[in-house]
Amino acid sequence: MAKPASRNPFRRKALLADQFRPLRRQVRIPVWGDLGIRTSLAFALIALVIAIHWWDRAGLKDNHDGVISFLDVVYFTMISITTTGFGDIAPISDRARLIEAVIVTPVRIAVLFIFVGAAYDFVIKRSWEKFRMARIQEQLTDHVVVLGFGVSGSQSVGELIARGVDPRCIVVIDPSEERLTEAEKLGVNVMAADATRDETLKSVRIAEAQSVLVSAGRDDTSILMVLTVRHLAPKVPISVVVRAEDNELLARQAGANNVINPVRFTGLLLAGSVKGAHIADYLADLASVGGRVQLVEREVTEAECGKSIRELESGGTGLRVYRNGRAIGFWEDDCQMLQPSDVVVEIVPTAPNESGSAR
Repeated sequence: MAKPASRNPFRRKALLADQFRPLRRQVRIPVWGDLGIRTSLAFALIALVIAIHWWDRAGLKDNHDGVISFLDVVYFTMISITTTGFGDIAPISDRARLIEAVIVTPVRIAVLFIFVGAAYDFVIKRSWEKFRMARIQEQLTDHVVVLGFGVSGSQSVGELIARGVDPRCIVVIDPSEERLTEAEKLGVNVMAADATRDETLKSVRIAEAQSVLVSAGRDDTSILMVLTVRHLAPKVPISVVVRAEDNELLARQAGANNVINPVRFTGLLLAGSVKGAHIADYLADLASVGGRVQLVEREVTEAECGKSIRELESGGTGLRVYRNGRAIGFWEDDCQMLQPSDVVVEIVPTAPNESGSAR
């Protein structure tokens, strides 16, 4: 590995800040945007009442000097809307009193609701949301944790959602607020934190996760994350992206179940295209839920035990069986009689509603 993980600038930044921040989800309107809309609406209503009072200032009486100036109108509007009512300026004509009853009173109620609603949203509701997310965080189980939201991480989250995974069951951890903003738009849970720290992974209940996907952008950091996850969650499946071939063995020794090298995979696609114009296209088709077919890994059913891999109940084409850690090809004799606990890899057609439109 090129550099120790402690030199990771993201980690140094996280150490200078809090160790981690609470889990959160995107809100439809930003806090300051919501506050700005409410404030603008309240001032617009107040300005409307000021204009009406100025137009009907002849119906008002100033008990101090008998003259109604624009400042008096502004002052009278504010004490009327806030229901203070000192009595130094009062409506004396029938029209002025009608305006107060029919126009100003509804505006007064509207402004009151705006400010009370703002207080509710920014104090009570957001405190409740923070409490609710803390409860969700405490009860996370069978979720997918994505460590790193770079190119690979963002593509994997998008593909998971396309495959039908509920975004609320996905937790993304990344130190970059800019990346997390993009992740929030997908509806997933996010946390700004250093995923190499035990405290961060414990806070998202890593031991209760369904799977962990690691893509930190640097092999040394990714391998350190794998080590940390495996230490805290010995049984959770871990998939990691590494870019240097000599780091693949290190990633497996660190505890990764699946090691993915995008450089090698790209090379396989390029080499395949030499032997056939459609091989690379078919491989990409298999890898994406948006294609006409997709690869599926599952345990054999009770009804399939004793049958051949060519007789799968799903109607798919069986390619390989994993039995006691050994990979068995569909052409081998051991695949002609499936056994309980076998794991089969098959190709199945993508349903039209899953792929959007069949290509």
